[in-house]
Amino acid sequence: MWEYTDKVLDLFYNPKNQGVLEDQGEAGIKISTGEVGSIACGDALRLHLKIDVEYDKILDARFQTFGCTSAIASSEALVELVKGLTLDNALKITNKQIADYLGGLPEAKMHCSVMGQEALEAAIYNYRGIERDVHEDDDEGALICSCFGITENKIRRVILENNLTSAEDVTNYVKAGGGCGSCLANIDDIIQEVREKASTATAVNTTTSTVIPVIQSAPRALTNVQKIALIQKVLDEEVRPVLIADGGDVELYDVDGDIVKVLLQGACGSCSSSTATLKIAIEARLRERISPNIVVESVGSPVRN
Repeated sequence: MWEYTDKVLDLFYNPKNQGVLEDQGEAGIKISTGEVGSIACGDALRLHLKIDVEYDKILDARFQTFGCTSAIASSEALVELVKGLTLDNALKITNKQIADYLGGLPEAKMHCSVMGQEALEAAIYNYRGIERDVHEDDDEGALICSCFGITENKIRRVILENNLTSAEDVTNYVKAGGGCGSCLANIDDIIQEVREKASTATAVNTTTSTVIPVIQSAPRALTNVQKIALIQKVLDEEVRPVLIADGGDVELYDVDGDIVKVLLQGACGSCSSSTATLKIAIEARLRERISPNIVVESVGSPVRN
C-alpha cells in the first residue's frame, strides 16, 4: 500500500471541489474546461474554471477525476491553488507545487500532479481560443511510448523540469515505459543525452576565466538587425498562421531594445482578449525563441503586467 500523507488522505476522503461548473449566463463570466488523460490509460481529469472576463481571474473551479487516491487529491489541491488567481499567475503553477501542497506524493504517483498541471493549461488555453500544441512542443517529435502516447519532447521536458535521472523516474512522472516496457531503453538513451548536455554546459561554465567571456559573449553578438530578422521569422512562421486561422493577424511595427511593438489586425485588433493574445500567443513565443527579456506591446495599447 502507498504511504500517503495525511493531507492526501484528507483530500481524497473529503473532497470539496468535485463536480461540474455550468454556464449560468452570468454577465462577464465564462466557463472553460480542460481535459487530459484517458480512462483507458487509468487516469483522466476534466477541470472546469469559472473566469471573470474583465479581470482575467479564476473565481471558482471544479474537477471530475477518474483515478486513484493521488489523482483525486492532486485535483483537489490544484483547485485550491488556482482559486482567486489571474490566468497568467495560474499558468505558473507547476506539478511540484501541487505535490508540495499535498505534503509530497509517492514517486510512482507523481504523474498525477503532472496531469493536474496539464489540465489547468488546457482549460486556460481553451478559454483563450489557442491550441495547446501552439505553445508546447510535447505533441511534436518522435513517439517514444506508444502505450501512453508520450513523445520524445515531452520526456525531455519532464526530465529537465524535475531533474529525473532514471527511466523509472520518467515512468513515475508521465507513465512512459509503464506499459509494455519496450521503450525503456530509448528513455535511458534520452536521459543520458540530456545529462551529457547538462554536463557539457556545466563544464563550460567552470572553465578558466579566459574562456568564459568568449562563450558568454556569444548571445550578445546578435546585432539589432539580426534580432529584428529573428523576431520577424518567429512571427511569420509560428504566430501569424495561428492568428490568421482565427480571423486575425499581427504586423511587426518596431523594435526598441527588448520592447517589441506590434500592430494587431483583423479579429485580434477588436477582440476583448487582445491582451491575452499579446502575452500568450506572441510574447511567450518570442521569449522562448529569442530572449526571456522581451516585452510585447500593441501600438497605442501597451501590455499591462
